[in-house]
Amino acid sequence: MLKPFLVASAFLVVFSSIQAQARPQHRHHGYRGWCGSYLSKYLGKPDRRLALARSWASEGTNAGGPGIGVVVVWPHHVGIITGQTPDGQWIVHSGNDGGAVRTRARSLARAIAFRRV
Repeated sequence: MLKPFLVASAFLVVFSSIQAQARPQHRHHGYRGWCGSYLSKYLGKPDRRLALARSWASEGTNAGGPGIGVVVVWPHHVGIITGQTPDGQWIVHSGNDGGAVRTRARSLARAIAFRRV
């Protein structure tokens, strides 16, 4: 009798946790972006100041340019390079890319930093 209740309770806890992770709820000083917070969690770097994308420009060491595993920073976005297409475009994994977590080819034009973290 208790087992169905425990299973249902466990399901609700897991489901609500997934729902909470799926919604972009990160707000910092009126800024609705959450790419920095996502990357911080993705890389296991629990530093609240990294919630702001631009803060990643001083994290780690200068990579000197793009490469796989390098964090790319734009003025209002941040992601990690995970690959390169046959035609030379860089594949970037990031949060808050169109309101979701995505991995896609992105232009690195206007990037302000490439960092190894």
